[in-house]
Amino acid sequence: MAAKKEIVKKDFFLALDELEREKRISKDVFIDALQTALVIAYKKHTGTAKAIEVRLFPESNKIKIIAYQTVVETVEDKDTQISLEDARYISKKYKVGDRVCEEISSKEFGRIAAQTAKQVIMQKLREVEGEMAYTELAQKEGDLVTGIVRRIDPVKEGSNVYVEINKLEALMMPQDQAPGDRFNIGDKIKVFVKKIRTGPRGPQVLVSRTVAGFVRKLFEIEVPEVASQVVTIKSIVREAGYRTKMAVYTEEKNVDAVGSCVGNRGMRVNAIVNELGGEKIDIIEWCPDVLEFIARSLSPAQVIAVEVSDEEKIARVVVDDDKLSLAIGRDGQNARLAARLTGWKIDVRPYSQFVESKRAEENSDMSEDIEEETDIIDDSVFDEDLGDLE
Repeated sequence: MAAKKEIVKKDFFLALDELEREKRISKDVFIDALQTALVIAYKKHTGTAKAIEVRLFPESNKIKIIAYQTVVETVEDKDTQISLEDARYISKKYKVGDRVCEEISSKEFGRIAAQTAKQVIMQKLREVEGEMAYTELAQKEGDLVTGIVRRIDPVKEGSNVYVEINKLEALMMPQDQAPGDRFNIGDKIKVFVKKIRTGPRGPQVLVSRTVAGFVRKLFEIEVPEVASQVVTIKSIVREAGYRTKMAVYTEEKNVDAVGSCVGNRGMRVNAIVNELGGEKIDIIEWCPDVLEFIARSLSPAQVIAVEVSDEEKIARVVVDDDKLSLAIGRDGQNARLAARLTGWKIDVRPYSQFVESKRAEENSDMSEDIEEETDIIDDSVFDEDLGDLE
C-alpha cells in the first residue's frame, strides 16, 4: 500500500515537470500555487479552523500537511494559538512568536479535497498563462499576428469580433473591420495589434484590419525587399475596403522599388489585394522633388502641370479634361488620399479651366498696364493745362 502511495506522489511531481516543459512556466510557480490551493482544499474538506501549511518536496516526492499554532502570552484563538506555558510542556526551547507544528497524516486528504485543489490550481494556471500571453503580446504592439475568431457579438453599428491570440482574447470593434470583412467562428484571420491596455477586468487587446499599418505589415511579409529595408515605405494612407496609396523608395540603383512591391506579374501585390478583399492599391515611387511627388501621388491619372504655394502649402494640379474624374476619384477619394500621402492640400483643375484662368490673368494684367499708362497720360495732360493757365 505504501509503495502505491509513493508511486502516486512520484507521478504527481513528474506531472509538474511535464507542465513546466509544456507551459514554459517555472515549476516553482506551480508549487507556490499548489501549496496555497491545497491549504484551501484541506480546510474546506475537513472543516478545520486550524492554521494549515502544505509543503511540497519535489526532490523527495513528498507532500506534507502541517498544522501549527503560534506561541503567545495570552491565547485568543485556540485553533491558531498556544500559550507559552503549554508550549513549554512540549519543549523548553519555545518562546513567544515561535510556531508549534504537527504533521497531519495525508490519508485525511481525500478525493474531494484533491478535486477542489485541482480547480484552484487550474484557475491559477490560467492567470499565469494570461499574464505570460499579455507580456508576449505586449511586445507585438504595432505588429501583425494571426488569431482565431472565437465570438461575434452584434452591437449598434455592426459586430464586436473577439479574436483569440495566444490564449488571450482580443477585441476588434466595428470601426476596425473593413466593409468587405465577413467572419465566422473558427476563422483564422490576420489582425494588426493596435493597442494593449490594462483595465479593471485585466488586459484588453485592441486589434484592427483597417489601419494603414495593417497594409504596411502585409507588404513586409510579402516583399523581402521591404522586410530587409532595401525598399522603404516612405508614406502610406488608406481608406479601408476601397483604396490604399503607398510611396516607396530605394537608394539601390539596381532595385526597382515599385516593381519589387508589385512582383512578377503582380503576384506580390495581388496576394495582398486578396487579403484585403479586393481593395485597390496604388504604389508610387517617392521622390524629394515636391512637384514631381505630388504629380505621382494622383496616380493613375496623368498630371500636366503642378503649381504650389509654399506659404499656404496648397498645390494646384492640372490634368486633361477627360482625366479630371480619374484624378479626383469617386467622392474625391483619389485626391483626398493624395493630399494625405504628400501632406499638401491639392486643388485639381481641368486643363480648359487652367487655360481660361491664365488668359483671364493675362487680360487682367494688360488692363492694369493700360490703366497705368492712361493715368500717366492724364496726369501729363493735366500738368500741361496748368502750365498754360500760368
